[in-house]
Amino acid sequence: MNHLRQTIAQHAARMMVDDGIHDFAYAKKKAGRQVGISENSALPSNAEIEEEIKLYHQLFNEGQPQELKLLRQAALATMQLFERFNPYLTGHVLDGTAGKNAQTEIHLFADSAKEVEIFLLSEQIPFEVDEKAHRLSGKPSKNKKGRACKTVPLYALETEYGLQKISVFEYDDIRIATKRASNGSGVDKADIAEVRALIK
Repeated sequence: MNHLRQTIAQHAARMMVDDGIHDFAYAKKKAGRQVGISENSALPSNAEIEEEIKLYHQLFNEGQPQELKLLRQAALATMQLFERFNPYLTGHVLDGTAGKNAQTEIHLFADSAKEVEIFLLSEQIPFEVDEKAHRLSGKPSKNKKGRACKTVPLYALETEYGLQKISVFEYDDIRIATKRASNGSGVDKADIAEVRALIK
């Protein structure tokens, strides 16, 4: 990574950690403008920003390990609540780059999203409904960039430890790997037992 790309990646990482920005594209474009760059070709990749986020936590955020533990404990509690829907933790809370402003990403696998919504209502858990496109391995449907993807319902829950975003896939999708937006590699995911082991 050349010096300019690294500088932009460092600015973007700082904004994502300190300002709670969750959109890589927005963070890198804003960081690029701060250093006078607007061409996309000069902007760092998401993976490069992720590396700078890890380094930023190591250098400037002594409390990050405890913040991460609290986020993982909160994620585990939510996963246990949704145990019947085959929950998996993914994203920054799993990979260790999450700080106090991080959003928690959980994937559920159910016969229908309606089941999850009915469960939320019966448990009187406040939520907001949205949808999210996920890149998938081996899926025929393509988005405008030609990537295999699937749009699924997303339920956002406000918790004491920040926003938890719960994507609900069809049960059969449990065998299909989702891909990282940053580099197209498979997304790491952890079930209840694996998250419990991480916290110990």
